[in-house]
Amino acid sequence: MTDDFHNESPGPSLENIPEDLPLLPVRDIVVFPYMVLPLFVGRELSIKAIEAALASNRLIFLATQKNQETETPTPQDLHQIGTIGIIMRMLKLPDDRIKILVQGLSKGRIQDFIQSQPHFVVHIEKLSDPASTIPPVETEALIRSTREALEKVVGLGKVLMPDVLTVVENLDEPGRLADIIASNLGLKVDLTQEILELQDPIDRLKRVNDLLAKEQDVLSMQHKIQAEAKGEMDKTQREYFLREQLKAIQKELGELDDRAEEVTEFKRRIQDALMPEKVLKEAEKQLKRLEKMHPDTAEAGTVRTYLEWLVELPWGKKTEDHLDIQQASKVLNEDHYDLERVKERILEYLAVRKLKQKMKGPILCFVGPPGVGKTSLGKSIARALGREFVRMSLGGSRDEAEIRGHRRTYVGALPGRIIQGLKQVGTNNPVFMLDEVDKVGMDFRGDPSAALLEVLDPEQNNAFVDHYLSVPFDLSDVMFITTANLMDPILSALRDRMEIIDIPGYSEEEKLGIATRFLVPRQLDEHGITERHIHLSDAAIRDVIAHYTKEAGVRNLERELAHIMRKVAKFVAEGKVKLYRVTPQNLHRYLGVPKYLPDQEQEKDEVGVATGLAWTETGGDVLYIEASAIKGKGNLTLTGHLGEVMKESAHAALSFIRGQAKSLGIDPDQFSKKDIHIHVPAGAIPKDGPSAGITMATALASCLGGFPVKKDMAMTGEITLRGRVLPIGGLKEKILAAKRANLQGIILPKRNKKDLDEIPKHLQKGLHFVFVDHMPEVLKAALRGKQQSRLKTTAIRTTSSGNRRKKVASPPDRSSAKHNTASTR
Repeated sequence: MTDDFHNESPGPSLENIPEDLPLLPVRDIVVFPYMVLPLFVGRELSIKAIEAALASNRLIFLATQKNQETETPTPQDLHQIGTIGIIMRMLKLPDDRIKILVQGLSKGRIQDFIQSQPHFVVHIEKLSDPASTIPPVETEALIRSTREALEKVVGLGKVLMPDVLTVVENLDEPGRLADIIASNLGLKVDLTQEILELQDPIDRLKRVNDLLAKEQDVLSMQHKIQAEAKGEMDKTQREYFLREQLKAIQKELGELDDRAEEVTEFKRRIQDALMPEKVLKEAEKQLKRLEKMHPDTAEAGTVRTYLEWLVELPWGKKTEDHLDIQQASKVLNEDHYDLERVKERILEYLAVRKLKQKMKGPILCFVGPPGVGKTSLGKSIARALGREFVRMSLGGSRDEAEIRGHRRTYVGALPGRIIQGLKQVGTNNPVFMLDEVDKVGMDFRGDPSAALLEVLDPEQNNAFVDHYLSVPFDLSDVMFITTANLMDPILSALRDRMEIIDIPGYSEEEKLGIATRFLVPRQLDEHGITERHIHLSDAAIRDVIAHYTKEAGVRNLERELAHIMRKVAKFVAEGKVKLYRVTPQNLHRYLGVPKYLPDQEQEKDEVGVATGLAWTETGGDVLYIEASAIKGKGNLTLTGHLGEVMKESAHAALSFIRGQAKSLGIDPDQFSKKDIHIHVPAGAIPKDGPSAGITMATALASCLGGFPVKKDMAMTGEITLRGRVLPIGGLKEKILAAKRANLQGIILPKRNKKDLDEIPKHLQKGLHFVFVDHMPEVLKAALRGKQQSRLKTTAIRTTSSGNRRKKVASPPDRSSAKHNTASTR
């Protein structure tokens, strides 16, 4: 520290104080006249003001900030009334701050700010206390009352400097007495500033007297609380000594020591828990802490709960896998109809486990619409493997602590639900299902999806650390299975760690098989009736599927079957016991009128109406896209609640038709003389996706060329401005929709031909598939009349030109990445 004191010299008298002074903003204190105090100054603005004061007459105006947090105050941030002070001493500190000793001289009010840079200079008005207007006797009584109140406050524990008490005893001026008490009472800045701004000394003293009375009440209550706390503490200490004496007596008498028994029991359980070495050291350390603690303290309860979790977790307990592949295949077939790809994957895992004992558990993700059996499939896998099954729903989870747990410092802390699930089943290799992984949320408490990255990473989860346990737990033997309805919401890094298995919707034949093998027997059992009471024909079940449900899974189908069973159970309970035969003719008696009617087929080939196929979560649908040309100025109108992508497909289709107008036999003048209207029926249903591109182009070509579209030919595919047909997704659902609508043929992109290998043969039966690469091929297959012969040469010309373009540069085809959203919804 450098001693650099500014020499002290007598300051000017109160009468000679100049009206313009540098201003020093102070943060957390109010300076009163005749008050001497040190101030530490570090802001550049304040240091410049002090240097200016020292360079002239050492006088400075001290004004308190309205907000202590303001780093660079403006004139609006300062109180108008402050204190004129004189700098008595100055010391420079090593951290570039300045320590000054300042004495208040007189109160003042800021009239105007003359300068703001590099420091404030203000024009001030000096304020003096007015003469007292009350009798001297009343003044003396107020002074004595204030002194007595101050003595009571000090007697209750308020700490004041002895010098202050001496000065108070000798002061007879009410204004100065109020100022010195207010400056040493430790009041809030706002209250102290309020006292400074009172001009009348009697008013100031009365205000201080009121504050002393309030302080006296607060200190009295504080003293009472402390006395009660001390009494409670003495009682607790007395009970502790008595309890220890009682334990000593019990020990002498040979009676059981509960505390020693608890510690011994924990030691035994720790040895039996088969903990890894690192976990064992932590458990023994916490047990030693518990031995030294009083059993009734809160911390002892926390340590006891922690040890309970450690000894109850299945560190070394696991179930033996059933490696009989034929038996596992039988179990999977008993529980689920079809789903051959999933069953094959499980059998492959069993085969590898049979050949290699130690392997990392697979992390599978079943993606599909609701009701297709994703969760029940996890139970079947556990049964086939002979493992325990635990399910955790992630839908709506927003707190990272649900995965990783809370730290033990929090009251009521618990491990995360992963550790809780393992404790619940009692083994470290269960089938662990994380349901609805696509519905995980995120907020200020963290992102559960990010926490799952460690859980679902085979390279990291062998040392998963829960925040509550703070020791690693090996999750590598756990078989994690996640489920989701959609892939898009899942975090990309999380999606990368999982093996995706799509479970699409069921066809009508598959639903019939599931109903006859699983749903009907289960509903008979649940409703207390047998096959002697009801007979459901296959035709009736098909009608239930087609007319009373519209879904990809079988959840609503089971509800409708339960509805039929309840009707029959009611008849049986009423004594009307007989065999009730449910057929398509009497189905409405049980379920009412049909809820869904199939799309009506077109009666004939029409101009401007093309049949498209759409992917939906309920298993696909048929869209009839209509195009009409009316007299106008060449505007394009799109209706039917279309999304942005579908609107862009319409514009792309129109641009292609305009570019190929002559070769398609369309008069180019129509585009400037007619308005074109494209409408997709069912306007209340939102629709989006690019796979309706070729359907819109076909409808436009038919409308403008006057050629009818084949009524029994559906189509799906994305179109480019050059007329290329790009692949689509949701092929199975679209084929299901075509079969339900009794269509004979489907036009598909040629690059989707490989996907037909995954479509069951019974779904392809009765359908004619036309695979295309370019739009002229689509028009040739979809339109009737002489337009077909005209398109033969056009197709050849477009294909060859397309090949020539390929040699230059073709934009990458990204449609395969849009399988979930590519088709119209």
